[in-house]
Amino acid sequence: MTSEPLILAFDTSVAHCAAALLWGERLLVQRDEPMAKGQAERLFPLLQEVLFEAGKTWADLSAIGVGTGPGNFTGIRISVSAARGLALSLGIPAVGVSSFEALALNAPRPVLSLVDARRDQVFAQELSANGAQAPFMATKDTLPDMPTIGPFDTVDPVAIARITATRFADPDLPRPAPLYVRAPDAAPPRDPAPVILP
Repeated sequence: MTSEPLILAFDTSVAHCAAALLWGERLLVQRDEPMAKGQAERLFPLLQEVLFEAGKTWADLSAIGVGTGPGNFTGIRISVSAARGLALSLGIPAVGVSSFEALALNAPRPVLSLVDARRDQVFAQELSANGAQAPFMATKDTLPDMPTIGPFDTVDPVAIARITATRFADPDLPRPAPLYVRAPDAAPPRDPAPVILP
């Protein structure tokens, strides 16, 4: 283990597969590959490449940081489940970081952080020095009158890593969980699920 924390952070909540490796304050590697699909197949090879490029191994990691959305439902599930699995197998903490927090990392508070939700809408969350309000959806012309940042359609894995570095030592840290603001487009089937016999 290094004296400075080594943080591997990644995000697949939007149309990319992105990762960053942070050693203390120093950014060792950052990669961001645009892709609309295929993140599930690309994520672990990308993470391995990032570690290899920096001359580090999985055993060197202090914590995992992961983007929790909002964004693409499948993409969020891919990265959050990967982070939780890695944390369990490596015996290190995993920290979930919302897109709102990552985008507003260096913005003065209070600020309304905006993420592109498509369909002429945005996901929005008010962030203050004391915490965050519940996220919501809006159109750009119905937003509250306050300073804003965004909307953005990408998430910086370096920001996720930097936020993770400030949180991973918290013993009461919750496990990463997807942040969904919009209801899913797909509806569950109306027929009851089949009975599974013991």
